[in-house]
Amino acid sequence: MTYSDLPEDNSPLENLHQLEDDLLERYPEPDTAESGSQFTDADKKQSEFRNYQDPARDSVKEFYRLNHVNQTVEFVKQKRAEYLGLNKRKLGVWQALEHLNTLVDDSDPDTDLPQIAHAMQTAEQIRADGHPGWFILTGLIHDLGKVLCLWDEPQWAVVGDTFPVGCKFSDSIVYSEYFGENADHQAPEYQTECGIYEPNCGLDNVLMSWGHDEYLYHVTKDYLPLQALYMIRYHSFYPGHRENAYQHLMNDQDREYFRYVKEFNKYDLYTKSSSPPDVEKLRPYYQELIAEYFPDEIAW
Repeated sequence: MTYSDLPEDNSPLENLHQLEDDLLERYPEPDTAESGSQFTDADKKQSEFRNYQDPARDSVKEFYRLNHVNQTVEFVKQKRAEYLGLNKRKLGVWQALEHLNTLVDDSDPDTDLPQIAHAMQTAEQIRADGHPGWFILTGLIHDLGKVLCLWDEPQWAVVGDTFPVGCKFSDSIVYSEYFGENADHQAPEYQTECGIYEPNCGLDNVLMSWGHDEYLYHVTKDYLPLQALYMIRYHSFYPGHRENAYQHLMNDQDREYFRYVKEFNKYDLYTKSSSPPDVEKLRPYYQELIAEYFPDEIAW
């Protein structure tokens, strides 16, 4: 099957926030009394945070069915060839944030804030906790790869949990039963523990399922420190950083730098609040921070 053969109805979610709801149901925030977390909305009980109606579950399941059926080695290679030449357009980072704002959807059960406000909430909590500038900047930009949605990519090829292709699919991947319909599931060379890879080859040598993480990593890899790049590239790799799957493919560098991915994950999941940041007031700080690391325009 090639990309052109895929079904036309390939965007089952009403909004991308449904996947965030699902993540918070799978990975609820630790009890604040035990963790000391200040991330959740102070006006909400944790049992209310990211609560949503059961019908959303069916659309999330359909999203992952499409994702798991279609994320094959061939598809990933096609998308890498299409996008990693970074020849779509030139955009400044702040311009890309504003561009992403067109993805705003007011049906989110917890907030009707625009994308740039959510990005700032993440970054501001990182900033409040005293982390360095590159960490704060990563919080601001980590979802910018979702501009793929604005270029007519289907949802299942932009968001959702990521995982290696070209080897046996881990049972720890959400809705792993849908991989039975994936063409690679029938290819013996892809169905051993390591598949087409060598043991402990390092994730940099592994093809990850295509999405906004991998795309933004390649857009930003010449500008940010390695810690930030790990956060960007693997923040949706929940089988790896939350379920400890695929350890047999990781090398010593991966194991060392995944501590940064895990540290970032709590900010990614638990910082959304109903209290909007003052975007215009914060804008000069973040534009100055962006200018420390990026030129006026970068290739996308």
